[in-house]
Amino acid sequence: MGDFYERIIDVEVSGEEAAALAGRVVDWLVGEGVLTRERTRDGVYSLGAEDGHVPGPGWARAVADPSDADWLPGPVAVLLGRSHHTGGQGQYEAEYAECPRCGNRAVIIAYPEALEADPAVWRPFEEGIEAWRETGVGSAPCASCGALVPVTEWGWDSAFALGALAFDFWGRPPLSSAFLAGFGRRLGHRTVELSGKF
Repeated sequence: MGDFYERIIDVEVSGEEAAALAGRVVDWLVGEGVLTRERTRDGVYSLGAEDGHVPGPGWARAVADPSDADWLPGPVAVLLGRSHHTGGQGQYEAEYAECPRCGNRAVIIAYPEALEADPAVWRPFEEGIEAWRETGVGSAPCASCGALVPVTEWGWDSAFALGALAFDFWGRPPLSSAFLAGFGRRLGHRTVELSGKF
């Protein structure tokens, strides 16, 4: 058992602009009735968020199929601050990173032979991500072409993303493609969607 979430990550907003953008998006979601300004800690398990916005009367507008009685809408947590985001359950590292300069793919977790990250391959990425988290600037070298590439430019696997703003939709049916497209337009940046379970 557990609680499921769907996370929308803005992978382009700067750490300095994230809070103001989050406020505008929350205003829009409240205006659409998807959530309210009321906040609760119940049902929020997001690292980096103590509470979330209570669902609004129009919560069903955001989901693909609101008729499934097994899903009851949970809160929406807003995550601010530069961080790495993973999907699934218990994963910390990316499976791979692809160099935008030469296209080489650094395999970090060699599924299905290995279920854990190769520490030697992951370390430069981890150090670059930590530097980016602390300062807004961090890079990792490409083992193939030697380029020192900002961590925000690497191509990560579909269950890993870097961003300074994310929204966790807890306990809801899957979000609809129309809602996700509208959400991305409202952010004005490229987004990545992940799902997971606590």
